[in-house]
Amino acid sequence: MQVSVRDNNVDQALRALKKKLQREGVFREMRLKEHFEKPSIRKAREKAESIRRQRKLARKKLEREG
Repeated sequence: MQVSVRDNNVDQALRALKKKLQREGVFREMRLKEHFEKPSIRKAREKAESIRRQRKLARKKLEREG
């Protein structure tokens, strides 16, 4: 990942880098890898996340359509 610094504005470049990392999910992945997660718990978490995503998409779709 690369961010260019324009006009010696490091703060702006740092904000852009943080935004890119956030979008890629790096911070979330780091937080999840801090401790060991049992495979059964991981599977349950991923299933719950999937259901949450599907419900959110359905809600947005319903909101757009009517």
